[in-house]
Amino acid sequence: MTEVSDWTERHRPTSERHLEGNEVQRRKIRAWLDDWQNGTPKKKAILLVGPPGVGKTSVARAIAQDLGWNVIELNASDARNAAAIRKAATQGSTHRSLFHDPNAKKQRTLILLDEVDHISGGLRAVSQDRISKAMQGTDETGKDVKLAGDSGGKAELLELLANTKQPVILACNEIMGLWGKGSSWRNTRDRFKPHVNIITFDRASNEALRRIAKRVLREENLDFDEAAVSALVASNPGDLRALVRDLQVLASTADGAITKAMVEAQADSGRRDTTLEVFPGLDALYRSTEAQKAVELGRLIDKPPSELINWVHWNNASLFPEKISIRRANHTLALAAQMLMGQYQNTAHRSWYWSGQLASLSASVPNKVPFRDRIYSSYPAFLRRQASWVRPAIVERLSEFSGSSKAAARDELMPLLSAMVKDSPNIGDSTDFSLSIQLGFSAEEHASMAGLPLSRRSTKDLLEAYNIELNAYMATQETPEPLPIEPPLESSEDEPKKKNDDPPSGQMKLF
Repeated sequence: MTEVSDWTERHRPTSERHLEGNEVQRRKIRAWLDDWQNGTPKKKAILLVGPPGVGKTSVARAIAQDLGWNVIELNASDARNAAAIRKAATQGSTHRSLFHDPNAKKQRTLILLDEVDHISGGLRAVSQDRISKAMQGTDETGKDVKLAGDSGGKAELLELLANTKQPVILACNEIMGLWGKGSSWRNTRDRFKPHVNIITFDRASNEALRRIAKRVLREENLDFDEAAVSALVASNPGDLRALVRDLQVLASTADGAITKAMVEAQADSGRRDTTLEVFPGLDALYRSTEAQKAVELGRLIDKPPSELINWVHWNNASLFPEKISIRRANHTLALAAQMLMGQYQNTAHRSWYWSGQLASLSASVPNKVPFRDRIYSSYPAFLRRQASWVRPAIVERLSEFSGSSKAAARDELMPLLSAMVKDSPNIGDSTDFSLSIQLGFSAEEHASMAGLPLSRRSTKDLLEAYNIELNAYMATQETPEPLPIEPPLESSEDEPKKKNDDPPSGQMKLF
């Protein structure tokens, strides 16, 4: 048998006893799989959430192998439209495996779908006829039939979760990628949550990284220094896959034992890009309780300071649990905005600008009350120039009311106004119409600022209540008395009569 050249596959755990880290999460997975052995649990799927390389799919495979179960896997390299999911997973989830042992009554087929956060599109389903033809590959005339992109993928995934007779494990790096980043993400979340238990994975601890590194080195018969392992662990962000790949690179260049100097030289020559995507980056940023830690995280988030200011500004009002934290954040954000001008006024100290800018900005985020639950940061709606709530009428009214430019009204005032009328536990309340009425907004404009879809029944009830309060407010306003109508001035006999400039009928006026 040919030896596997990729060490991440060669040293992938084949049993639960080889796994490291996330012990609590592994116990939850084991308990859920035990429920499958004894029947059918209430929630027939689990959703594993965590950064890449922490062992989400390795845990699922290892435990399934210990149980003697077959695994049907669909990963990021496969198509994930409705036809592909049904062909690979849905059919297998409702039937016994071809390799099912009739004597093993508790044998199951584990359906594993990796990186489901990369399935794009909404929840609109594809017709059964189109799915059937796409699965066959041709229609009645022999013409090739394919589904474009991820068409119907999420709808088919929901169908799988609702009807499966086999355990299903979903895995993703960022849960908001599965819910979607549009205004309907809550609806998508609510459709999935009745079917799945959500288990969040943490990055591997230093001790777990140390044990895995030593195990891989011993299995490869490589000599190493303890200091080399410590240096390798210190330069790793908790990514098990990256750790094994680093070991493979070191082994390919080592002439004898792996030393600390070799590890440090590799780290200096090829520093790993640890840039964080904006949503997981904000999650880590808001969980930080020290300014120094926030500064370090702020430098990693994949947004320039000018954009990151907008993201932090938008999310502070809805995420901070205390008003004092919001006031302090506004102060430091103001300093960050002032420092932003440094990039235009001073090009000689650009490094000072970047570090100072990020320090002031990031220090606005730490708060004394730690976040224990999931942090749902959101995309700044005012950055979506075509969003329904960025109506020209709203921008114009705010601009006239404040005396500011339309750009300032859109970028500076609208986020604050939206935070005050958008439902949140700290500040916003969409049922408080007073501010919108004072600004002269219509009911639909108030709902748009609050981020409420106009098609919902609850929004329609809100619009009706708004109009009732608006009419009551208008009735209380004093109606100005009509101005007296003065009679037209009679022309004096001495005053020459005004000439009629209109040409006689049938003639054209040339000058």
